[in-house]
Amino acid sequence: MACVCSSIVNISPRRAYPPNPRPGMSARSPNRTGIRLGAYGPKPRALLVPKSSIPLLSGLPKIKSNVGARSQGEYSSGGEAAESVSQEEFSWSSVVLPFLFPALGGLLFGYDIGATSGAAISLQSPVLSGTTWYDLSAVQLGLVVSGSLYGAVLGSLLVYPIADFLGRRRELIIAASFYALGSAVTSFAPGLGVLLLGRLVYGLGIGLAMHGAPLYIAETCPSQIRGTLISLKELFIVLGILLGYFVGSFQIDVVAGWRYMYGVSVPIALLMGIGMLSLPPSPRWLLLRAVQGKGPLQDYKEKAILALGKLRGRPAGDKVSVEQVEETIVSLKSAFAEEESQGSFLEVFQGASLKAFVIGGGLVLFQQITGQPSVLYYAGPILQSAGFSAAADATRVSVVIGVFKLLMTWIAVLKVDDLGRRPLLIGGVGGIALSLFLLFSYYKFLGGLPYVAVAALLLYVGCYQISFGPISWLMVSEIFPLRTRGRGISLAVLTNFGSNAIVTFAFSPLKEALGADNVFLLFGAIALLSLLFVILQVPETKGLSLEEIESKILK
Repeated sequence: MACVCSSIVNISPRRAYPPNPRPGMSARSPNRTGIRLGAYGPKPRALLVPKSSIPLLSGLPKIKSNVGARSQGEYSSGGEAAESVSQEEFSWSSVVLPFLFPALGGLLFGYDIGATSGAAISLQSPVLSGTTWYDLSAVQLGLVVSGSLYGAVLGSLLVYPIADFLGRRRELIIAASFYALGSAVTSFAPGLGVLLLGRLVYGLGIGLAMHGAPLYIAETCPSQIRGTLISLKELFIVLGILLGYFVGSFQIDVVAGWRYMYGVSVPIALLMGIGMLSLPPSPRWLLLRAVQGKGPLQDYKEKAILALGKLRGRPAGDKVSVEQVEETIVSLKSAFAEEESQGSFLEVFQGASLKAFVIGGGLVLFQQITGQPSVLYYAGPILQSAGFSAAADATRVSVVIGVFKLLMTWIAVLKVDDLGRRPLLIGGVGGIALSLFLLFSYYKFLGGLPYVAVAALLLYVGCYQISFGPISWLMVSEIFPLRTRGRGISLAVLTNFGSNAIVTFAFSPLKEALGADNVFLLFGAIALLSLLFVILQVPETKGLSLEEIESKILK
């Protein structure tokens, strides 16, 4: 499926004063707030503040990581990092649980995809379905398979106006409740109507979780590992798919096995909900509500101090957390001084928010319309044509593809904060385009060379999992300004699931009208357009705090 909206400056551990003070300001009298005012008023040179005064990011012991210090122009598309970097330290133990419980929302999304592939087979079997209504029409089966997708679209629409009211933590607790309820209703469904209702409710959980999880993770983790953790959330989605495939393969020969396949989600959802109840709200969200005038400032400050201390493993009310919260409030007040206290309903389509939506929404749109659902549809036939014995069993083929997706996603996780977002996107999307043209060639000219199709299939899956798969959600979670982050991400999630639905339902008529070869040619052309979009529009955000992304990329 996010942080303090401010114009906080680059960090240098060696200097606390501006290198070139303005006339009338001596080097011994720096701006006491440590705020770079350029985005909201006069534009002096960026001030350099001590590391200890970075809101919500400093005082993180034990692990060191580099954060690049770049000039304004170096954050544009393709900009390279400057050589000078500052060091931040943090403890991995303090970020595990705030990542793990939200990431279970992604695992449950992936599990539904994997389990449904086996459940659809079990549900239609006269012998194994355990029902009298197993003889489903194509439309009925389509509703069962895509019911959670409809729910996800609906959930994305519902959360748009209330995201900032709910907050990230409560949204994920509600998502876990929908997951558990939907899974239970589906697994115990006495008839098709109740089953479809359960699928819809489960989908509501998907819509909320895919919105709230990247927000919570991005707002509570240190910036230098934000890419790694949000990419790990994508890994959890793939793990969920693989888990669904495995459960399906074990339950496929069991009477009413589809009930067990869907029922496995219940304990995972309960764990997610209990885990989120144990975590504090996002400190950034608390301070945003304070500055928006949604309650007494002092109350929200105290809650933010407690939340930050808990997230960083510090004692209650420790001095470091207090200083960071105070600095963050000053930053937020400065950022909101000349603007409305809360973003308007349509502000996401204006100014910096519109630029962010073009980047984030464009990525999740191209993620789907380059044919990702359709290419995997051909996985079984392609592997069968190459003589792979495992292809005789659909569930085993799915496991093979799932393991490969997992491996490639892990590569992305290891490299996203090292290589950066743009190199992975450019290389991966270029590989996607090549694989689609290879599939076109296979169905058009090279039908006698099935290994070309197998190589193209694996190339597509691998390139997708190191680019669009994890990086799109990472960029969505970090690119929106705090004022419109909740609404912006809900729109991006809606774009993702909406375009997924369009591609899923348009594929069959396109295949009949154009033929498989021309469908892949069309997807290949779209992939080239998406590559051009990445090169021209998508900036590099590696190593930047969410504040720096807003003040240096979106302004």
